[in-house]
Amino acid sequence: MKASTFSDILKEWPIERVRRLIATRTEADVKAALENPDGTASDLASLLSPVGSDLLEAMAQRSASLTRRRFGNTLQFYAPLYVSNYCVNCCRYCGFSRHSKVPRRALSIGEALAEAEYLRDEGFRHILLVSGEDPEHVPLPYFEELSALLSDQFASVCIEIYPLDFEGYRRLVRVGVDGLTLYQETYDPRVYENVHPAGPKRDFTGRLQAVELGAAAGMRSVGIGALLGLASRREEMFYVGLHARYLQRHYWRSHISISFPRMQKAAGGIPPQAPVTDSDLVQMICAQRIFLPDVGLVLSTRESAYRRNHLLPLGITRISAASVTEPGGYLDGKQSGAQFEVHDKRSLREMVDTAQALGYDPVFKNWDAAYHS
Repeated sequence: MKASTFSDILKEWPIERVRRLIATRTEADVKAALENPDGTASDLASLLSPVGSDLLEAMAQRSASLTRRRFGNTLQFYAPLYVSNYCVNCCRYCGFSRHSKVPRRALSIGEALAEAEYLRDEGFRHILLVSGEDPEHVPLPYFEELSALLSDQFASVCIEIYPLDFEGYRRLVRVGVDGLTLYQETYDPRVYENVHPAGPKRDFTGRLQAVELGAAAGMRSVGIGALLGLASRREEMFYVGLHARYLQRHYWRSHISISFPRMQKAAGGIPPQAPVTDSDLVQMICAQRIFLPDVGLVLSTRESAYRRNHLLPLGITRISAASVTEPGGYLDGKQSGAQFEVHDKRSLREMVDTAQALGYDPVFKNWDAAYHS
């Protein structure tokens, strides 16, 4: 029976099956996966396996080669614009959790536009609107009005907000929103339940399906990922890869991307439950590029400048710069609670200079939009 949603795919891959598959991969399996242009689930498991860790140099070379072949030397920059840190969820890892004792703030339309104008003056042309999950303080009409005003000023306006239904996403697409980022956080249902003790986000299946609703509604770009550190990295990345492959095949008009957010210090948040090393992160990036040569790979300012410089050549195609993770932070300073601690504080100009020194061509135009129109 053909799967109708990614939830159906997950039922075919219980975590015990995934663990067994990853644990039994051999060196021959990894070498075969490196050369298979039509990667299978078993290939992905091989690349993420402990044996794959021993062949990291070969994986890195293959990943870098595929990235240059598919994306050239282009690197797209974006900036997050946090419009609210109010949240109705109780996520145990997040500084926006409703139980966190942090100052709360929701920007007015005027305040958000002023922050956006600052980012545009700095040189950004791709903007990501981010909020805590609280529709009361920033309802859908708020994002409609703000996005309509921003869509003429930026090459791309994306959202990372609370999940919407199909019509909600359609309304935002109509006013110029062209991208959706929505992390599942963890694909292990037991861990998911533990770290989401209360709030709408506790609905594991509903969150999975929201990504598909956004793609079906016409979002030109769709970003997914797991919060690295909540659960075992190998299984998480296996599910992320399957999810991205599913979205590519069923929503081929949308460009799919994968992010690699490692847990960072957050007000009231738990420490990483399954820490991810730098070597682990390298393996994840390379495995996803080899398995999915055409997906975008995204790296945020959660990582330090040193790490980001060294991870870029492996397969990264999109990167944030000069990020501030609290509402009003670009113009007013730290007057409200931040979502997480930023580690790379370089300006866009510094990031562009670094990227060009590494041989990249910074991109500030949304060519996808021009193609689709």
